[in-house]
Amino acid sequence: MLREILQTFDDLIVIKEPVSKELEVTRYLLKYRDRPVLFEDVDGWRVAGNIWSTRERIARFLNTSRERLMHVVADAMENPAPYKIVESAPFLKNSTEDFSLLELPVPKYYPKDGGPYFTSAMVIAKDDNGFVNMSFHRMMVRDEKTVAIRLVPRHLYAMWKDRAEHGEELDVRIVVGNPIHLLLAGATSTAYGISELEIASKLSELAFGRPVKVVDLNGIPVPVESEFVFEAKITPELVNEGPFVDITGTYDYVRKQPLVVFERMYHVDNPIFHALLPGGYEHFMLMGLPKEPQIYASVKRVVPKVHGVRLTEGGAMWLHAVVSITKQHDGDGKNAILAAFAGHPSLKHVVVVDEDIDIYDDRDVEWAIATRFQADRDLVIVPNARGSSLDPSAERSLTAKWGIDATKPLDRKEEFERAKL
Repeated sequence: MLREILQTFDDLIVIKEPVSKELEVTRYLLKYRDRPVLFEDVDGWRVAGNIWSTRERIARFLNTSRERLMHVVADAMENPAPYKIVESAPFLKNSTEDFSLLELPVPKYYPKDGGPYFTSAMVIAKDDNGFVNMSFHRMMVRDEKTVAIRLVPRHLYAMWKDRAEHGEELDVRIVVGNPIHLLLAGATSTAYGISELEIASKLSELAFGRPVKVVDLNGIPVPVESEFVFEAKITPELVNEGPFVDITGTYDYVRKQPLVVFERMYHVDNPIFHALLPGGYEHFMLMGLPKEPQIYASVKRVVPKVHGVRLTEGGAMWLHAVVSITKQHDGDGKNAILAAFAGHPSLKHVVVVDEDIDIYDDRDVEWAIATRFQADRDLVIVPNARGSSLDPSAERSLTAKWGIDATKPLDRKEEFERAKL
């Protein structure tokens, strides 16, 4: 559970004085952007944020290194493993239909937000064939029992749409307060039929040597490690959702989205609500890290030796990337650029560097650009490409993508070597 996880962090910030869920939580999370923060009293509840705000903290928890983290996530995505069904879970100790969403510590993060928002919540649903989907969805609280959920056209949207077209509701479980192996799995993009719960189970096996445990909660599997669990139904009704600050730190607009009715709440003793700061480093990590293996796999198809991929914090871990390769042929750098765009279609800017450059050091990457790049021969521009809807500079999601080949020419490699002792 989150309390035990937080106690393992030596950089934890504890806020003991009362804090309002109306904008005040945000002020602290912005002040300590890369440090985990535990609030002891947010309207009477405990709340934690910035829990997974650095690669190093995520890697340590998963018993790996920063450099190996992407490969561990890739392994889990490529080799999902069964989860284990058990009889009980700590959150089953407290169950009630007598609750109000307005009384929970759901923050309003920014002044123009449409309301308080669930931001770390994952939704679990099962289709008629038994496929279990687990995915992130922001949810704007409307009243005591309803929220508006943002559904992009992916798996949960398809499951909901199939029911909505017949005038039916989709039964779901909503979980809040989960460890990182579950969160990373919930943020992956997989083919329909591959369960994110099984990706989480593989991550758990790789990190801890054991599968994810779940309980069958009225027909839908739910991780036993969840702090809060809600039984709910996504209805065919559409309501306004937004505005809301997304990963780039800019406001997304109001759109019609499905109405969700919450029916029952479960929680562990003394639960901790996970407040995921929109546009914060933790948001970056959870959205960006699962995309890095996709870029890696795409680049590896055209360049055999790929050493690492990093979506950068300056690009909100969504729009900008750095890729490290060993060139075997002239032109490998440019092929790597195009493959990176194919691996993550939202990508807008990529820098390809040699294996001697530290992709986690912005200064080292900039040095490679300064000494190994010439714009007239090493710049790749792809105009009018489909990009990210989260990029405010794009028009109807069309953008110009550009890549920098900052690798050494093969026939002059020795001229670009750095001096060493």
